[in-house]
Amino acid sequence: MSRHGYILAIVLNLVCFQYQVGQLYSVAEASKNETGGGEGIEVLKNEPYEKEGEKGQYTHKIYHLKSKVPAFVKMIAPEGSLVFHEKAWNAYPYCRTNDFFIKIETWHKPDLGTQENVHKLDNSTWKSVEVVPIDIADREQVDYKADEDPALFKSAKTGRGPLGPNWKKELVSNTDCPRMCAYKLVTVKFKWWGLQNKVESLIHKQEKRIFTNFHRQLFCWIDKWVELTMEDIRRMEDETQKELEEVHSHTHTHF
Repeated sequence: MSRHGYILAIVLNLVCFQYQVGQLYSVAEASKNETGGGEGIEVLKNEPYEKEGEKGQYTHKIYHLKSKVPAFVKMIAPEGSLVFHEKAWNAYPYCRTNDFFIKIETWHKPDLGTQENVHKLDNSTWKSVEVVPIDIADREQVDYKADEDPALFKSAKTGRGPLGPNWKKELVSNTDCPRMCAYKLVTVKFKWWGLQNKVESLIHKQEKRIFTNFHRQLFCWIDKWVELTMEDIRRMEDETQKELEEVHSHTHTHF
């Protein structure tokens, strides 16, 4: 039976309304630094949208994966196939190229990652999905930076952290502590015969690393964003967008 995808269950010592601000702040910072957890990112659009009565934030990003894939994939990959576009409406990114399909669907819930099948997949699909818990305090499979380590970080403004080895169990016993989980369903389809399983597995691994690094940053940057309003965030996004436009208009990077 083929694997449909993975669910990355990312538990955080936050509440959902805080996460919205923290996520937008961290996306702007990561995009500005062109790190994104180790991958190059270009942000083409970041603007509010309204469609069929639904309101949210629309972003269009370009991810550059060529530096992260094995040499044999680079050798046979068609030109441009390791650069993919992500068009996101609110929390539901959808990415596609001719030979490469990535879909990420996210639910944010006020729990500790204990809900089963939160995306309400059919039974056969659900059986083919692997749930991968992510511990942001775990230093394995991350691009380690001491100042972005939740196991070391102590928030001056909220008192949260450092996150010890049993921090999730402590959240279970202390119901007054803020908690939430981002459930990210990652689906990858890759059409090159003979390489499909290898490349899909590689992409899932990279997605896990990207999201682990991103949420480690988000938590450790909490003192920078916890007091910001949505108006502050929008102003910051506008400034970041202008900086990125200037950078990409003056430089041409080969990946």
